[in-house]
Amino acid sequence: MSTEQAPGRTRRSTAPGDPRITVAVITRDRSASLLRTLDALAALPERPPVIVVDNSRHDTTRRTVSGHPAITRLLRPVGNTGALGRNLAVRYARTPYVAFSDDDSWWDPGSLARAADLLDRHPRLGLLAARTLVGEQAAEDPLNAVLAASPLPTEPDLPGRPVLGFLGCACVVRRTAFLDVGGYHPLLFFGGEETLLAYDLSAAGWGVAYEPTLRARHHPEAHGRSGRSFLVRRNHVLTTCLRRPWPVALRAGTDLALAAAAGHPGARRALKETVARFPAAVARRRTLPPRVEHAARLLDRDAAGHPGGDTAR
Repeated sequence: MSTEQAPGRTRRSTAPGDPRITVAVITRDRSASLLRTLDALAALPERPPVIVVDNSRHDTTRRTVSGHPAITRLLRPVGNTGALGRNLAVRYARTPYVAFSDDDSWWDPGSLARAADLLDRHPRLGLLAARTLVGEQAAEDPLNAVLAASPLPTEPDLPGRPVLGFLGCACVVRRTAFLDVGGYHPLLFFGGEETLLAYDLSAAGWGVAYEPTLRARHHPEAHGRSGRSFLVRRNHVLTTCLRRPWPVALRAGTDLALAAAAGHPGARRALKETVARFPAAVARRRTLPPRVEHAARLLDRDAAGHPGGDTAR
């Protein structure tokens, strides 16, 4: 892996920013979108240091963004690290808090400072999930309503609404908490990987909360990457195998097998890859403590009562 730092002549104003928070951005072969994100981050009043993990297949992204004033470090792993690129960025960060963006998302002015204030005031808080607004029209991401309606009871030492899920490009973590649980799990790589991290943070005693006063902007390309539904299906089953009781994992696996038999898009590939990864999941299996399993079951029941709901909230 190679690392680069933006040349000194391209740095932003030397006026002090917020020293508490870094933004980590993962990208892959979308240099134009990444430039827009970097421009938005550079304009924030917090002036956060930005670490970019470039998972691109070629050198175009590096050459396009090299010297951008927002970037304090550009990391280029040997291969595509998927969501694990966020782990790499957090290890390189030198601030107590790290906000995540993708190459098509950024933060509203003031939201990062607000997140840092909340993390300062709530020492058990490990992760804050933000409200996500999509596109030029700032439409509500459907996950916002799911998170806001979480059936988990409020906790007096946490802000917002307790949840067991979030959007990976719209959250802020306490660096020590993230590293304490190992960050994103290597078995999942990418696609619905957030639930397992929320489980692990909660199992370790860290709070995970949805706070709608924090706002992230998501501007996906009109023709974004497709064909990833199989990853979400695969990782849902693997997550249950890694952390949930065997009856829960069996139900998830059976649902996937039935979907594959019915010819649902991506289900056969998801089943094949789940079977291939199953031994590794069993080897790394560590069930949730009773209090977190109880919360996960509350979410399961709530999602079952609301078709189309998301259990990861």
